[in-house]
Amino acid sequence: MRERDPKQKLCVLASSGSSMASWVLSECGLKPLPQVFHRPGARPTSYKPSKIRFLHSNKAGTDLKFASTTGCFRDRNWGLKVSVPLRVPSIEGEEENQQRINGVNGFNGEEKEELKFNPGSPPPFKLADIRAAIPKHCWVKNPWRSMSYVVRDVVVVLGLAVAAAYVNNWFVWPLYWAAQGTMFWALFVLGHDCGHGSFSNNPKLNSVVGHILHSSILVPYHGWRISHRTHHQNHGHVENDESWHPLSERIYKSLDMVTKTLRFTVPFPMLAYPFYLWGRSPGKTGSHFDPSSDLFVPSERKDVITSTVCWTAMAALLVGLGFVMGPMQLLKLYGVPYWVFVMWLDLVTYLHHHGHEEKLPWYRGKEWSYLRGGLTTLDRDYGLINNIHHDIGTHVIHHLFPQIPHYHLIEATEAAKPVLGKYYREPKKSGPLPFHLIGNLIRSLKQDHYVSDTGDVVYYQTESELDVSSKLN
Repeated sequence: MRERDPKQKLCVLASSGSSMASWVLSECGLKPLPQVFHRPGARPTSYKPSKIRFLHSNKAGTDLKFASTTGCFRDRNWGLKVSVPLRVPSIEGEEENQQRINGVNGFNGEEKEELKFNPGSPPPFKLADIRAAIPKHCWVKNPWRSMSYVVRDVVVVLGLAVAAAYVNNWFVWPLYWAAQGTMFWALFVLGHDCGHGSFSNNPKLNSVVGHILHSSILVPYHGWRISHRTHHQNHGHVENDESWHPLSERIYKSLDMVTKTLRFTVPFPMLAYPFYLWGRSPGKTGSHFDPSSDLFVPSERKDVITSTVCWTAMAALLVGLGFVMGPMQLLKLYGVPYWVFVMWLDLVTYLHHHGHEEKLPWYRGKEWSYLRGGLTTLDRDYGLINNIHHDIGTHVIHHLFPQIPHYHLIEATEAAKPVLGKYYREPKKSGPLPFHLIGNLIRSLKQDHYVSDTGDVVYYQTESELDVSSKLN
């Protein structure tokens, strides 16, 4: 018998060893250790089926075989009690699997991040970042352009009054009241721009135009200008804000039922502005007509007296007109439009700080900042009214930078959106008239009653929550 070659001996021994190992594993019910393949280099590479693979079985994994590439080992049956992976996943495959896990139930990574967004968290940008994003020409004030809006609105107001008095028909009067009340509101917005200094760079021009416009609709120009400045400087602050700020739990509990009804039941809150001018909001004292009010510092008292005198002169003029044309005609021409204007003012100013689908934060103490407070304001779409009331619905950028003229607010807002990100809440598109905002108003008045007496980041709560808390205590 010819002696076998040493290489053939090694193959026989290896084959015998493989058979012996297979028998031992089968009898003991043990699984073989997975083979370790060296991955060269610092960057992990994936296993390719053409190089390293386990043959799949047509018998549900009971006939798995290892494919030898050397020709030295015969095919072996690794079935019975031995299990091996159907395939070795690549690194890319593991990443895809992780993405599928992250995207379970239809949520991808971006949606999960959006769900985690907290509007009360400090923003990752600064006020200077927003300012830098706004084109330079948006800061330029053109007094001629501003005056053109004044001329336009005054002509429309006078034209509407003359037309309504001439026709003097009860079918026309309601249309006149709605249109003229809206125009009174437009005059207020232009006077509001004068108060901010966005009308022009000339303080005297701003003061003269502001007094004429605001006094004509019974608004004390300087008194309101100063309190509105306080509102902008403290927007989003529970105690220090001036306009439509939330009531604390303590103050809310102290209100009687009549005051609660007037404050939270439509239409009464929409008629609040004249009473606010005389007595401010619950929990605050003072008057916009009183130069010694704590709304003002001593250096501002002369301005307040000037505005109060102008307001008184306008009131006296209206009384005189009442004697000339009769009280009923004055009521139809001026009185009803005035209250429509008041409703516009209260509706717009309220919904710029309330009524969002999600609760927005209010701040105290160290948590408050000018930027964080301003980011809680809301833009609103008013349909055809946007142009009439000078785009006051673009309120976020206006609150952060009130010196920007109203005719640049839309462009400035679009430029700032990429910086603001999720902190900007896109307003719901309106039809020709913003009737959809009535639902936002009613829902907010039913839900937004008070905030906690404690905590530096607080959210509105309802009276029902207060009742539950009282029962638990």
